[in-house]
Amino acid sequence: MGNTWITRAETGADIPAVRDINLAAFPTPAEADLVDALRADPAAWIEGLSLVAADETGRPVGHALLTRCHIGTTPALCLAPCAVRPEHQRTGAGSAAIRAALAAAKAQGEHHVVVLGHPAYYPRFGFTRASDHGIGLTIDVPDDALMALSLDTGLPLPSGTVRYATAFGI
Repeated sequence: MGNTWITRAETGADIPAVRDINLAAFPTPAEADLVDALRADPAAWIEGLSLVAADETGRPVGHALLTRCHIGTTPALCLAPCAVRPEHQRTGAGSAAIRAALAAAKAQGEHHVVVLGHPAYYPRFGFTRASDHGIGLTIDVPDDALMALSLDTGLPLPSGTVRYATAFGI
């Protein structure tokens, strides 16, 4: 199995595969249901920011989703969920999908991204501790788990509390 991934925006035909990826990658259907709920929310969903990493046959095996959130009153993006089919984990498929999603967001003129995730994983994409920028949540999480990224080096991250899309329940 090669480590060359074809990354592209999700199409309507990919929706079942994206759901299957999330069902396979997580122990409960919560993340798959979250993707479906975000897709149905016009205030959260941004066309072109649900990216898949496909194998050489074109079959999606990884997925990264960016949806609208706010840092204080500033529009931003939330990176979540990110998922890879178990048999393709640790092959670069997830990283490829995330890099493609961040590039697509930048190309669409987006400026800021937050992620709540593993502090050893997301810094490779440029994420740093959100609290260093005055960014926080209304719930308690480990300080190093909430991270933020500016897609525009000339535009600093805003400070404030992250307001997620309704589907996140935060």
